[in-house]
Amino acid sequence: MLSQGTGTGGEGTASGWARGGSAWTAAGISSWKRLERAAQGGLEVPKEFLDVSLPTQGTDRAQLSPSLPGSTLTHSIIPFPSISPFPPSTMELPSTKDFHWKRLAPLPSRRVYSTLVEAGGQVFAVGGCDDNGVPVDSFEVYSPEADRWAPLPAMPTARAGVAVTVLGKRIMVIGGVGADQLPLKVVEMYNTDEGRWRKRSSLREAAMGISVTAKDYRVYAAGGMGSDLRPHNFLQHYDVLKDIWVSLAAMPTPRYAATSVLRGTKIYVLGGRQSKYAVNAFEVFDTDTRSWTKFPSIPNKRAFSSFVATEEKLFSLGGLRQGRLYRQPKFMRTVDVFDLEQGGWMKMERSCYLKKRRADFVAGYLRGRVVVAGGLGNQPTVLESAEAFHPEKNKWESLPPMPTPRCACSSIALRDCLLAVGGVSQGLSTAVEALCLSDS
Repeated sequence: MLSQGTGTGGEGTASGWARGGSAWTAAGISSWKRLERAAQGGLEVPKEFLDVSLPTQGTDRAQLSPSLPGSTLTHSIIPFPSISPFPPSTMELPSTKDFHWKRLAPLPSRRVYSTLVEAGGQVFAVGGCDDNGVPVDSFEVYSPEADRWAPLPAMPTARAGVAVTVLGKRIMVIGGVGADQLPLKVVEMYNTDEGRWRKRSSLREAAMGISVTAKDYRVYAAGGMGSDLRPHNFLQHYDVLKDIWVSLAAMPTPRYAATSVLRGTKIYVLGGRQSKYAVNAFEVFDTDTRSWTKFPSIPNKRAFSSFVATEEKLFSLGGLRQGRLYRQPKFMRTVDVFDLEQGGWMKMERSCYLKKRRADFVAGYLRGRVVVAGGLGNQPTVLESAEAFHPEKNKWESLPPMPTPRCACSSIALRDCLLAVGGVSQGLSTAVEALCLSDS
């Protein structure tokens, strides 16, 4: 994301942007500008939790103050898409003319670094921080049918950059950064039927940038970074019925802000960071054998990139290449693709690269097309451009531009739409817009 002043001059350049990205150093822990976006929804849950009835009304609460034009590290959990009944080669792919943007109801409270999660067809925005960089206890729900945000009971613990997962009627919030601007070990769970929060067993150590996935009766929490600034290699699972955390085999590569993808019995963990540097580690945990396997590393090491899962492949997109001592960054068009069936990274021609260099952008998978939008590139202002990958033509095609150009958005895919929520342009934005297919 942008450092303060970005978008008004030289700070929009790659070098200026990277200077805003040096938080989470020893000094940065007390004056942080980078927080992690946390878990997206759509994970497997126990059958006992599947009957979801979600309220659209909440308690009356005062509106929060405007949010911070700061910097962030991208961290996401990607639910694996449902397997199509047709192979991708025979799917009828939407054309670029089928895509359009919808302006939706704006965020009711100006804040950044909130986490989005979907449950029961509604989108929940969890936590975040205000324009002074102070974490808030905000908790709101968006109803697509009514195109409306509504407040819900506040979180017991104000925090930002939390890890979140959904277990049917329960939304589980893990770790993050608290009001004292230090990582938290607090775990809380919201019951959508009861409309209230409960504290759950805490993590073994405080951490931010945790990567979480959920399968059956267990939530898996990998990595993170604690108050000592060291990346963790912890892997813990939470037993919902017993309310306990159990330590599992340590992750081979300590890191935080990694991206996790759940596919069957395997949790794919890609990328992440150690200190302020990106790592290209790719490791897989088998929930049956409870063991890790090292996969071939991501060919190109980049920060602020995006990962997208399709039925058969994992895409590593764009980002910022870091030079020696983080002084020579370069925005990238690079695309790396991992073939899940063949078990290796594909050789990619430059014709498959993004049309626009970009980092810290939104990305998703909509009916056979990988799409990206916004972000920051070599220009002195944020990007408005959007593009979609055509798997048969092996090239990216231009899509209609974002109505509100910005980077550092929270995002989530829902009903053949990719929602871009908030973010930064000249300053903080409350815009909520969706890139949709024509019949969505």
